[in-house]
Amino acid sequence: MNKRRKLLVALGATALGSPLTAYAQTKIWRIGFLSQRSRPVSLISEVYGAFLKALHELGYVEGKNLVIEWRFAGSKIDLFPEFAAEMVRLKVDVILTNSTPATGAAQNATTTIPVVMTTVGDPVGSGFVKTLARPGGNITGLSIVVPELAQKQLEMLISMVPKLSRAAVLINPDNSSDTTLLTNVQTAGQATKVTILPLAARTAQDIDKAFATMVRERAGGVIVSFDSLFYDQRRHISELALKHRLPSISGRKEYVEAGYLIGYGPDTADIYRRAATYVDKIFKGAKPADLPVEQPTKFEMFINGKTAKALGLKIPQSLLIMADKVIE
Repeated sequence: MNKRRKLLVALGATALGSPLTAYAQTKIWRIGFLSQRSRPVSLISEVYGAFLKALHELGYVEGKNLVIEWRFAGSKIDLFPEFAAEMVRLKVDVILTNSTPATGAAQNATTTIPVVMTTVGDPVGSGFVKTLARPGGNITGLSIVVPELAQKQLEMLISMVPKLSRAAVLINPDNSSDTTLLTNVQTAGQATKVTILPLAARTAQDIDKAFATMVRERAGGVIVSFDSLFYDQRRHISELALKHRLPSISGRKEYVEAGYLIGYGPDTADIYRRAATYVDKIFKGAKPADLPVEQPTKFEMFINGKTAKALGLKIPQSLLIMADKVIE
């Protein structure tokens, strides 16, 4: 082998083993995460952990081939436009959203970066997608509200309070998904002959006013929407409900752990696991327009036995059979 050929071979070997080439071969994916909730103490212990675990199983690891830009609004939805604009400036590969306001901000910020929504109530009614089967734009993901959910929640409330004649529904009017939930509850109310009392809250102070109205209007129970404001205020809401002796129901285990009477709704951890598969497909070249929006497939139910005793209510056997867990 002459000197020239030896030099070329050596240079080629060096290039193949160089950090620059290795970097070029390893794509660093970037996800922008927009959450309406407050930042938890531990991401792993929350439902976000299910998302991270699912990504890891698909081969994506933070610090190795994945960067996640976490942004938490703490129920201050006016922060979302800047968060979304920041994701565009950072040139993330996918924006993941966990609420209707977050998804709306992402929609306004970009028509090219793929957006995967996780806990949006009414993607079509909110204008995020054309249809569930054919989203048609840069947004896809998972919805959490189905008409049957409101009916089930009201039926469970009636099971706990057989003489229920008036039920309050606490919603955030700034969240278009809550409008859908309210419509579904009102339809269920007509079918069960229960008068529905809609009450709105945009702030923690509004929640106190809403409960004062519930007491004045003699509501016999309260259904609370999935809005992130109510998630952050779940302990305060449960204390108000117990103080005024109002059986409360919403859609998550964490609400029941905070003192709500019943939690019935989609398995949120499962939704985040499924969201990871959307991200993976997009990373591999799929277009959001071609990925149908999925609805919940797994539901879970929790009952707080201590709250039931405090309210003087007996848990029907039918609900005990359905419950994934009774928290004592």
